[in-house]
Amino acid sequence: MPFFGRIYELIFINKQFGPGEVIALFIALSVIMISIVIFYENQRPEKTIAWLLILFVFPLLGFILYLIFGHKFRKIKKYKKKKLLSIKEFKTVFERERINFVEPLEYIEKNIPDKKKLITLLHNMEDSQLSYRNSTEIFTDGKNTFDDFVAEINKAESHIHMEFYIFRDDETGKRIQRHLIKKAQEGIEVRIIYDGMGNIQISKDFINEFTKNGIQAICFSPVIFPIINNRINYRNHRKILVIDGKIAYIGGFNIGKEYEGNYEGIKVWRDTHLKISGEGAKHLQNVFIDDWYYLTNESLKNEKYFPVIYHSEESEKAVMQIVKGGPDSEWESIMQMYFAMVSTARKNIFITTPYFVPNESLLMAITNAALSGIDVRILIPGKSDYVIMTLASSSYIKELLEAGVRVFEYDKESFVHAKTIVIDGEVSSVGTANLDVRSFSMNFEINAFIYNKKLAQELEKAFYCDLESAKEITLEDIERKKIPRILLESWAKLFSPLL
Repeated sequence: MPFFGRIYELIFINKQFGPGEVIALFIALSVIMISIVIFYENQRPEKTIAWLLILFVFPLLGFILYLIFGHKFRKIKKYKKKKLLSIKEFKTVFERERINFVEPLEYIEKNIPDKKKLITLLHNMEDSQLSYRNSTEIFTDGKNTFDDFVAEINKAESHIHMEFYIFRDDETGKRIQRHLIKKAQEGIEVRIIYDGMGNIQISKDFINEFTKNGIQAICFSPVIFPIINNRINYRNHRKILVIDGKIAYIGGFNIGKEYEGNYEGIKVWRDTHLKISGEGAKHLQNVFIDDWYYLTNESLKNEKYFPVIYHSEESEKAVMQIVKGGPDSEWESIMQMYFAMVSTARKNIFITTPYFVPNESLLMAITNAALSGIDVRILIPGKSDYVIMTLASSSYIKELLEAGVRVFEYDKESFVHAKTIVIDGEVSSVGTANLDVRSFSMNFEINAFIYNKKLAQELEKAFYCDLESAKEITLEDIERKKIPRILLESWAKLFSPLL
């Protein structure tokens, strides 16, 4: 390469060093050192190749980008500590809270025996316990979701715990804020975790309104100098609301006006949130308490936050596992569960995701399922909030179609942000994890995996309803793409492991 050839000439032939040559030599040595670090970190081959390519083609740009986005030293140091704290402080919580596994396992054996290995997988990877006798409710509309948030917040008798990637200080955010303040003034404990990057533009006055009314609001990884700060990575993308340890919510909605639709060019914001009443709420509570302890060193592991929940025999038998993923996890648990769900499918696979940038293993599982005759359908946005992610997602469509996967684009005037997978009308997932590399390994995510036919069939019905507002992509559509678009998609795909 001309750049490195010039460095060789300066060092070994001319042996002349002016200011420009010194800078060039520094950059060259930095690139070489970073290349060694990349190999030492032993990242996935596709990620290693992408970083090496950008470093050697664009040395200065690659050097700067790697300092901001690439290295794992911060992750290794900081989040290893988080994992150790979690193990130390919370391993005992569910020793006391464990439910009898015999009954839920008997339910699985009777109703969906071929999915039993999914439970074992999550238990071995994340020690994710089964919860039983949960009742569930699906929300697909932002206004209805926030109305239900407010209704349950107003019923709180002990505490309210919220953890959201985005909490806007707009009309919707202030509405939620008013009800939280009202409960805090009644003596209810209110704790909030919000992400530093997701709320980089939030006003201090909005946060101060919480704190001066007795609400504890803590920022996860504040972003002070985003240009040189690796905190752009490792975002807390979780969306959790837990009330009294008995009612909980998980899903794709953040707190903000845009999630109600009819906002800045978005006609409909299509998302999915899951309300859980029962034992599953305790498991979401445990995730919140884990994150809270990491941020504040305040332990909330007493019985007040894990109340006994009484059930009648008529209670809905929704068996589920709550699974967290992130840089503090030893395994890419959510990705591996997605892979296992797809691999165990017998009839159909319905996936909704705002970003489709899978790793090679998951892509192969999906295409293999379609090639084996399974009905595989994927719903993605027709209009996205990140252009480069749209390009990267589009680069996979031809391979999917050739394998027999049916791909649909949602209404271009709206945005589909839901993250759901339904397998065989029996097993489903609702959560915060997108189907991309960042969600699998770099963000803190949370998903519920539910072994319940009733809920799976409700999600199937919602999926079919979404298809009525979507356009199916064909190979003819792909063949009509112009060369500049194809080149842009190829570049986006090449660098997608870094996104």
